[in-house]
Amino acid sequence: MEAYELIRSRRRTLALEVTADGRLLVRAPLRCAQGRIDAFVTAHAAWIERHLKLQREKAAHRPPAPTAAEIEVLKARARAELPGKIARWSEKMGVAPTGFKVTAARKRYGSCSAKNSLCFSCFLMNCPEEAVELVVVHELCHIREKNHGPGFYALLERYLPDWRERKKLLSMN
Repeated sequence: MEAYELIRSRRRTLALEVTADGRLLVRAPLRCAQGRIDAFVTAHAAWIERHLKLQREKAAHRPPAPTAAEIEVLKARARAELPGKIARWSEKMGVAPTGFKVTAARKRYGSCSAKNSLCFSCFLMNCPEEAVELVVVHELCHIREKNHGPGFYALLERYLPDWRERKKLLSMN
């Protein structure tokens, strides 16, 4: 049986997760018997092995993590380039963000807070110019439309009719 990390919580079912770094997590109800958990893991051995193999393959093709110095260079570039894009598109769209910051977020390129403050990942700077513009416009659209409903996409379509093609250029490194 594969070694695993057990996480107990107020849930009703057992669940398996293979993380990006190749760890096996087993989520279990608080009072679930250890024997039942072990039997569950054993019964899913083929699934576990398949997903561990997939994660190893992905890891082999993943570029090395950026150094702190590389991240600082990307942040500096973002701080230099994004304010102009934000200002230009804000004027076109008739919106006014309340703030702007750059982070080293790995899961999302941009966000817009409830108070209309924009946040962008420095890793956005690794994307083509058209994709950077899409993320800026996307977040500015959230100043008017806080969700991803039909109104949001109508607004995005109005300013960037080719947003679907631009979205294909995005790739989290």
